[in-house]
Amino acid sequence: MTETTDPLDLWTNRLLRLGEGISPEAARTFVHDLYTHAQADQDAERAEADFEREE
Repeated sequence: MTETTDPLDLWTNRLLRLGEGISPEAARTFVHDLYTHAQADQDAERAEADFEREE
């Protein structure tokens, strides 16, 4: 396995090692969607915390 600095590649490779039958494209899409949703949740939490701090 080649070292990479892309966290999506790292998690995609980990997902692919979990089982057979997962295409690399499907794994990458899943990891990307999961990362995007997690980032949005984290941004919303930060925005709420900032709003509460300002009040």
